Amino acid sequence: MDIVLEVLDGVLFDRVYAKLLPASPDVVSISAAKHAAAAAARTVANATFSSMRELPTDVGYQYRPASQYLQVPPSEYAYLSAWPRDNIYRQLASVMFIGWVFGTVIYFLCATLSYIFVFDKTTFSHPRFLKNQIRQEIRQAMAAIPVMSILMAPAFVAETRGYAKMYDTPEEGPGQWYTYLQFPLFIIFTDFFIYWIHRGLHHPLIYKRLHKPHHKWIMPSPYASHAFHPLDGYCQALPYHIFPFLFPMQKVAFLALFVFINIWTIMIHDGEYVANSSIINGAACHTMHHLYFNYNYGQFTTLWDRLGGSYRPPNPELFVKETKMAKQEWDRQIREMEVVIREVEGKDDRHYDGNSSSKQEKKPEPEVVIESKKAR
Repeated sequence: MDIVLEVLDGVLFDRVYAKLLPASPDVVSISAAKHAAAAAARTVANATFSSMRELPTDVGYQYRPASQYLQVPPSEYAYLSAWPRDNIYRQLASVMFIGWVFGTVIYFLCATLSYIFVFDKTTFSHPRFLKNQIRQEIRQAMAAIPVMSILMAPAFVAETRGYAKMYDTPEEGPGQWYTYLQFPLFIIFTDFFIYWIHRGLHHPLIYKRLHKPHHKWIMPSPYASHAFHPLDGYCQALPYHIFPFLFPMQKVAFLALFVFINIWTIMIHDGEYVANSSIINGAACHTMHHLYFNYNYGQFTTLWDRLGGSYRPPNPELFVKETKMAKQEWDRQIREMEVVIREVEGKDDRHYDGNSSSKQEKKPEPEVVIESKKAR
């Protein structure tokens, strides 16, 4: 996050903080002289990345590049605010703003692209697609993202201030071999803990308070990806932030994985059942979770569901275009789903498109036998 902060400080935040929280005249004069000296040092032909880090630090804020690969040297505005770049309150405010804006942009961009090019619009006709569902999904996401940005800001700031095991170049890390190992290690670590966190959110004492808002969407659209209670989203995001405090993580790799996580979250809600895999927890597996609640808690793989006894393979009909949206398949889904909803939630209080507030008029057929676990 320190790389993102450095870029946005140079482009926007330095001017904003200088305008909103100007420094005293004495501090400005000293800082201006220091800025001039630092700028002169950067023009020296043999100035190196390491020498720039070693400029005097006796007065106020001192610029230290966040990365050897991308540097945005500060303008005079960086020294004109009572909150310099390394002020913890400024960093918290900046990170909260970045999380809010970045989260909103990537949500709308990726979810909209998925909606246009991937999402099967036949889903609108599914009997369990809610009235005005997409509008409701977007409204819930817009309420969740800013709160999640506030909750996650302390972890981002701690990473920025050097408390995590983040590094810039391979020489600063364990070695070139770890450049490749960190990716599968991150996936395995986060997938394991998200599985147990997600499963815990289905415990009867927690589910209705935190996780039920996300299960409002029986047949989700890509816009349901971030439509959850903010504490739910925060809990499931914790492993992503804990990882770099326990294991080394290259800075750019962490940013890339953060983007990937957001895109993956949208992909598993897009309703396009491409990955008929016993390993990958794709959209088909996650649809089973939204339909039948007590299965497929994993984020990336089915490994922990298999070991935890909560894996349910997707219905084979989902991978055949002619049967995926057939009435026979929908009716079977509804019969099983209503049994689970009564077990987990009691009365179904959802408002389905073009129907009454509850679809209880469709009773499950007597011959249907469901193996359903209690929510844990």
